[in-house]
Amino acid sequence: MFKLFTKNFWDVTARLILRNKIAILVAIIGATVFFSFQWKNMRFTHTEANLLPDDHEVNVVYNDFLKIFGEEGNLIVLGVKDTSLFTVEKLNAWNKLSESFKQFEDVETVISIKDLQKLIKDDENEKFKLEPFIKDSVSSLKQIETLQNELFKKYPFYDNFLFNKETKTIRTAIYLKKDIVNTSARKDFVIDVLNPTIEAFEIAQNLDVRVSGMPYIRTLNSQLIIDEIGKFIVAALLVTSLIFFFFFRSFRATFISLIVVCIGVMWTLGFLGLLNYEITVLTALIPPLIIVIGIPNCIFLINKYQHEVKLHGNKVKSLQRVITKIGNATLMTNVTTASGFATFILTESKLLKEFGIVASLSILAIFILCLLIIPIIYTFLPYPKERHLEHLNKRWIGAFVDWMERMVKQKRIAIYATSLVLLIASIIGIYQIKISGSLIDDMPQESEFVNDIRFFEDEFSGIMPLEIMIDTKRKKGVMKLGTLKRMNELEDLIIETPELSKPISVVGLVKYSKQAYYNGNPKHYQLPTSQENSFILSYAKNSTSNVDLLKNFVDSTGQYARITTFMKDIGTDKMERIEENLQTEIDKVFPKERYNVSMTGKALVFQKGTKYLVKNLAISLSLAIFLISLFMAYMFRSFRMIIVSLIPNLLPLLVTAGLMGYLGVPIKPSTILVFSIAFGISVDDTIHFLAKYRQELQANHWKIKKSVYAALRETGVSMFYTSIVLFFGFSVFTISSFGGTVALGALVSATLLFAMLSNLLLLPSLLLSLERSIANKEVLKEPSINIIPEEDDTEEIANN
Repeated sequence: MFKLFTKNFWDVTARLILRNKIAILVAIIGATVFFSFQWKNMRFTHTEANLLPDDHEVNVVYNDFLKIFGEEGNLIVLGVKDTSLFTVEKLNAWNKLSESFKQFEDVETVISIKDLQKLIKDDENEKFKLEPFIKDSVSSLKQIETLQNELFKKYPFYDNFLFNKETKTIRTAIYLKKDIVNTSARKDFVIDVLNPTIEAFEIAQNLDVRVSGMPYIRTLNSQLIIDEIGKFIVAALLVTSLIFFFFFRSFRATFISLIVVCIGVMWTLGFLGLLNYEITVLTALIPPLIIVIGIPNCIFLINKYQHEVKLHGNKVKSLQRVITKIGNATLMTNVTTASGFATFILTESKLLKEFGIVASLSILAIFILCLLIIPIIYTFLPYPKERHLEHLNKRWIGAFVDWMERMVKQKRIAIYATSLVLLIASIIGIYQIKISGSLIDDMPQESEFVNDIRFFEDEFSGIMPLEIMIDTKRKKGVMKLGTLKRMNELEDLIIETPELSKPISVVGLVKYSKQAYYNGNPKHYQLPTSQENSFILSYAKNSTSNVDLLKNFVDSTGQYARITTFMKDIGTDKMERIEENLQTEIDKVFPKERYNVSMTGKALVFQKGTKYLVKNLAISLSLAIFLISLFMAYMFRSFRMIIVSLIPNLLPLLVTAGLMGYLGVPIKPSTILVFSIAFGISVDDTIHFLAKYRQELQANHWKIKKSVYAALRETGVSMFYTSIVLFFGFSVFTISSFGGTVALGALVSATLLFAMLSNLLLLPSLLLSLERSIANKEVLKEPSINIIPEEDDTEEIANN
């Protein structure tokens, strides 16, 4: 009965489409205009990708930190490593450059060499006062030598903050206002103010200025994402249309396909605007994905139309059969592909949810557009010319199909042996896969701003903030000597860790105060004793300037303190070991009944997010397999057929995972997507093959071998066409400057190529080897969904 309903449904659908073509085209144009108006709601992300759920413990701790101390990623650093900087002219120019940024309303404060202050003991008033190292400007080389001697030897408080005394590298710190860090104003400042000003300085002074810091990195990274969207769309259109034309040798068919996928891209961008989603490194991939996935739909529909025209010469009847015979198959394949993406919706990650929602909606939309636009446009076009149908008789395609049939007939043992070897090798490779939680791992490694990150890692031991927040559980508890000593112990471990920079906290300020109390003697740069503490605090209380120095390290109540360090771009394994070491020291030094100590910061949040996604990978892939197994069960009503259909699609995933292990491609947010995407797409070939196989079984009176070979010859060409389009379509992503996107494109392409060979060689081999087990007439005779309807004399529909 369901079979009859399905047949009637597609017959009715064909009539509706072909009889109401003008109304449908008007509706599509109207919908496209509507979605185009939604583009104004699209916005590019101004924050890093937060891979964790909002209520995840790591996010909760990070947000608690932000509430107390504000945005921690608001620092931009400028650096110069050049001995010629220590001349009167260039050092004054450097200070002037730093000073010029103070005038902008986006900037909270700027700290350069000129802004550094000596903490001086004022015995007369029993307080500390601040005195600049450089009062107005540098006037002589002798003054510069005195400055270097004082900074590099006498004041350890500033060491590794604005200079590296070993390499003589100098830097300036620009703190943006915290309320603009995650807005478009940050981009305007970096692109329109910071970069042009630095470029002008470099030309004038012949110095190479390095720039980094989270606001800067995020801005240039986002700009690259924006630039690549257009590049991907153009490249995907160019590559897929060229391949399409190579197969069909028809400008008309190519142009129609381009119209369909271009409208699909417009709808995708409309979905992003309508749902008010940000364009991230993931959602930026969806428009070219739709082109790559949409073109195979066009191939199936146009190929079927040309086959039908060649068969009986009736154009209208051919178009009706395109809808009734291919509509159901393309619906099921698009649903399975959309299911692969939709599994991301079930994760708790906002980033993946948005990607899954837009991608699955767009895939279903491109199916509808293909089914409506292609038959309707062909009703207005003349009968295809002989040259448009020549591709149906290509000898090289016939030779390829003959090779497949010969392999399945004569080399079945070799196919199984190869599959087994690949499986064993893949399992070995899988054990070598590493997990990457690096914040800059997916960024363009050859870009100038990534080279600048490396520079600051070498000179100042990192740029990625790691924060440790200490809650003393009482007001003014931070300044207790016991608390300061505990913090100092923890800082000693941080200093001993080569992957972390010298920590910045109130401890350094207190040490600096003691040094000042002893008239600047660097030997006294240490925590005071209990007796000294009372004297030093009495001086500090009389020093209003000291309050300003404290505000970034201690909250207004004196209950919370922060220790800020910066981390190098290291792998997840190292990061976890460092975290464990720090946590062990925290547990030892800070009693839990008296202190709450938490680690946070963008580097740590990202690392935790990657670990979270790896766990979700297994869930999303399992869900994809489960959902698609349900489709198979519903379509074929055979558990054995489910197993047979899954094996050729799981093997390519294992091979790809093994390759990742051997090639050193780590599991990270971008490569995690590969498996669910590839599985959802590759299973389409299986559905087409098995549907045709079941049809051939009925036509050939359940003769297994004859049916397998007939299905292979019938579907092999389309599977080859679509796989080639998908392979080269996904290969477009390898032109990206983002390592993660390159890996995604290459891995999905490789997986789909393996999947094509697996479905054309391993699947028919399994069907032949297990013919007695799976050729159950009662199971396969009446499927729940008749994917490819039997040949019948369908009613001709009038063109008008």
